[in-house]
Amino acid sequence: MMDDAALREQMVVEQLEARDISHPRVLAAMRKVPRHLFVPSDLQHLAYRDGPLPIGNDQTISQPYIVALMTQVLAPAETDLVLEIGTGSGYQTAILAELCQQVFSLERDPFLAEQAGRRLADLGYTNVEVYVGDGSQGLPDMAPFDGILAAAAAPTIPGPLKLQLRSGGRLVLPVGGRDGQVLERVIRIDDAWEVERLVPVMFVPLVGRYGFPDRKRR
Repeated sequence: MMDDAALREQMVVEQLEARDISHPRVLAAMRKVPRHLFVPSDLQHLAYRDGPLPIGNDQTISQPYIVALMTQVLAPAETDLVLEIGTGSGYQTAILAELCQQVFSLERDPFLAEQAGRRLADLGYTNVEVYVGDGSQGLPDMAPFDGILAAAAAPTIPGPLKLQLRSGGRLVLPVGGRDGQVLERVIRIDDAWEVERLVPVMFVPLVGRYGFPDRKRR
């Protein structure tokens, strides 16, 4: 039976390098972060499979390839300040923390935020701050950001997130309806934004003022 490090290596070789993930620092982070510690204990044996997994409260941990792709598209530098929208399990947060100077992560669900914050602290990540709030409004007090990565889908690109990018900053997020989206990269150049549509994806909805309405409150 393969140990966790061997399973991570297999995941990187077969799911990432065999596709289009080539950024050395992204691949190194994916090899290092123990994905099985970010999923429920009864699903840990599936942690390195090629697919998303439920983490509770109607949320998921994204497919490893999608995590790597979004990170590669964001291209965080070691000195970057990055905002993550949708902490979830904290796995994407940990990958970002391996690659940039500081990660500010925003989660709507207080229970998930507390769990993820504790897990990241236990793993020794000191360059992460987890906040509870409406991800569609971003975190203006900590802006501007070099990069923003949203792990939840918005119907349109939230205006506050565009404005919280510094010039040259990148925003990576899924945009579309609840039943399917396209991953987009937005680059701010002074007071203009370049938008690039990348690949079809499927994410949980970003619920908030500039996202989707909360169905549970209807």
